Amino acid sequence: MAQKAEELGVVRTVSNWINGEIAESQSDRYGDVFDSATGEKCARVVMSTEADVDAAVAAAKAALPAWSKTPVLRRARVMFKLKELIERDRAEIAALIAQEHGKVLHDADGSIQRGLEVVEFACGIPHLIKGEFNDQVGTGVDTYSMRQPVGVCAGITPFNFPAMVPMWMFPLAIACGNTFILKPSEKDPSCSLKWAELLAEAGLPPGVFNVVQGDHVAVNSILNDDRVAAVSFVGSTPVAEHVYRTASENGKRVQALGGAKNHLVVLPDADMDQAADALVGAGYGSAGERCMAISAVVAVGGSAEPLLEKLLPRIDALKIGPGMDNSNDMGPLITAEHRDKVRSYIDIGEEEGAEVVVDGRTHEITQSPGYFLGPTLFDHAKSDMRVYQEEIFGPVLTMVRVETFDEAIKLVNEHEYGNGTSIFTRDGDAAREFANNIEVGMVGVNVPIPVPLAFHSFGGWKRSLFGDMSIYGMEGVRFYTRLKTVTSRWPTGIRKGADFSMPTM
Repeated sequence: MAQKAEELGVVRTVSNWINGEIAESQSDRYGDVFDSATGEKCARVVMSTEADVDAAVAAAKAALPAWSKTPVLRRARVMFKLKELIERDRAEIAALIAQEHGKVLHDADGSIQRGLEVVEFACGIPHLIKGEFNDQVGTGVDTYSMRQPVGVCAGITPFNFPAMVPMWMFPLAIACGNTFILKPSEKDPSCSLKWAELLAEAGLPPGVFNVVQGDHVAVNSILNDDRVAAVSFVGSTPVAEHVYRTASENGKRVQALGGAKNHLVVLPDADMDQAADALVGAGYGSAGERCMAISAVVAVGGSAEPLLEKLLPRIDALKIGPGMDNSNDMGPLITAEHRDKVRSYIDIGEEEGAEVVVDGRTHEITQSPGYFLGPTLFDHAKSDMRVYQEEIFGPVLTMVRVETFDEAIKLVNEHEYGNGTSIFTRDGDAAREFANNIEVGMVGVNVPIPVPLAFHSFGGWKRSLFGDMSIYGMEGVRFYTRLKTVTSRWPTGIRKGADFSMPTM
């Protein structure tokens, strides 16, 4: 029986995928990929050169004419087959995520499901890209519209969702008739090659989907390549802003989703058990490494104390450990560097004067191998504190107390981020006013993580989204297509004979 590379002490290499096959790079730079639960090196990933990106773009450009002219039903059938293959291999994909990112298996599987729903949505592409028609807009004149592919598209995706976020991009892009280049995070890159293999098995022609691994060299090469027509990005706000500015200056269509500081507003009439369950799951699930994680709690009026009474036992009961153990609630953070960054924020919050109610720095799990940090809860934070203002991206909840509902709305609206927010209340009038007046892109009412399903669209406001189109749903279809409108008039021809008059409406 053949031994696995890992068993022989050989570290596997995560390479590029160009023109339908693994493509070796001439790069002499590699990044290390770690098992986040043990801290052990499990792979190395190539840091692509500009030449690698050039080869991927050339392959995508060459494949574009044939793929864009492929009947839309055939493109849809590739998506149907891809759905079948992902469902077949989802346990394997979840294990990849659990090892490299640290998500607990059930959480990893859930993220696959949310990506799979976009694949399902893309299966309906024949209907989604239908145009419109009006006959007789003038005498003998008809007008119709069609949606056509943009061209070569690229997706630059983050470490926190190595399966889901790419699936928010490439299924719709490809189904719309574009070709695609994926640049995944170098911290957990293995899923990207799995997508390439499954798409090839599903019947996608070579060159339609390509993968370039790497860091800022690959990113900037994509942004500066004139052959790339559209760029989708998910990541931190500083990088999102760079991607948006650079790609826009180079004439590209851009959707760049940035950071977040998602608030959960708790009114005194809320079901406190429900609110506490929501906060524990949305705040500490995936170790807080979600762009839709709840990281700020706004306790209105007298809600803080009864909420804490319900919340603290639930935090204490959290089971933390390796992602491969499906009985755990929360796994490690992605890297040692990121764990240390999150821990430094806890230090900062304490120095700023926020009350450390639960201290993740002292949790027993921190003595384990791997990049673990326990859950942290701050209380009595102020709006000018860094732990409230900045995106921490870790298992840290920060509670701010306000007296009135209006203060809560003002607090949320004044924050620079506007990704997601939720309100917990039994008051329908308050919920309606909150939903209508809050300056945030995605709103939950008694729902802690209001991520829209695939047939709607995902996107924040303010400094959480650069560009004017959200991701997936009909916004995604519009992003990956261009509208063409045709106005036609056919001469009467042989029925009438020659006509020498000036044609008019």
